[in-house]
Amino acid sequence: MRIDLHNHTTRCNHAVGTMDDYLIRAIELGIDIYGFSEHAPMDFDPYYRLGFEEMEHYRKDVLDAKERYKDSISILLGYEVDYLPGHIDERVLEAKVDYLIGSVHFIDKWSFDNPEFIGGWQSKDIDEIWQAYFEATETMAVSGKFDIVGHLDLIKVFKFLPKQDTRLLAKNALRAIKQSNMVLEINTAGLRKPVGELYPSRALLEEAYALDIPITFSSDAHAVEHIGAGYEKASALAKEIGYTKVATFEGRDRQLITF
Repeated sequence: MRIDLHNHTTRCNHAVGTMDDYLIRAIELGIDIYGFSEHAPMDFDPYYRLGFEEMEHYRKDVLDAKERYKDSISILLGYEVDYLPGHIDERVLEAKVDYLIGSVHFIDKWSFDNPEFIGGWQSKDIDEIWQAYFEATETMAVSGKFDIVGHLDLIKVFKFLPKQDTRLLAKNALRAIKQSNMVLEINTAGLRKPVGELYPSRALLEEAYALDIPITFSSDAHAVEHIGAGYEKASALAKEIGYTKVATFEGRDRQLITF
C-alpha cells in the first residue's frame, strides 16, 4: 500500500500544476491513497496560503476529484496548519477534514525556511534557533489539535546545523508527539532542498521508532515532478529502522496499514 498525504495545490500561491495533473501522476506511480493538505488560512503571511474565503472552494475541489477518481485512487482532504500561537483559527481547526498536519515554519514570526529571509540566520545563535524550533514543535504537539507532525527537523533545510546532538534537542518534542498520539511523516521534500536529506533524519526517526510513534509518507508536492520523488528511499529507511505499517486517516480517525 503506497500512501502520500502531504501535497499542495495552486491555491497556496506557490505551487504549479492542476489537481488533475497531480492525480494522474499519482495514479501512474501506483499511489493508493493521496492526500491534499493545503496551507491553511490564517491572519499572518497570507500570500503563502489560501484565504478563508477559499476554504469551501478548496473542499469542493477535493471532494469533486475524490468522486471523479474513485475507481483509480483514494483521495483525502486535509490542511497543513502553521503552528503560530495567536494566529491559529478555529475555522481551520474545526473544518471537516480527514486530518490536520501541524507544522512549524516560524520562530517569533521569522520564516526560517523561506529563502527570502535566509539572512536571519546570520544574526542568531544556531543552537538557540534549533532549541526554539523544537520547543515550538513540543508546544504544537501538546496542544492536541493535530494528527500529523509536518516535516520534523525542517529547521535543517539550509544546512545551518547545531553543535548539540539533535536527538537531545528533539527529545522533549518527540515525547510530546508520542503523548499526543500523533503521527510523524517521512517527508521527501528535504531531498530537493540544500540539506539534501529526508525529514526527519535517520537519527530522529530511530528515536521515534523507539517511542513507538507511527509514521506516514509525504512528498510535500508543490509541482507534479515532486509527487512520489524519493519514496523508495523513504520507505527503505523506514523498513531498515523496523517500521512495517504506515498511517492513513478518514474523518480524523487513524488506521495503520502495511506498506
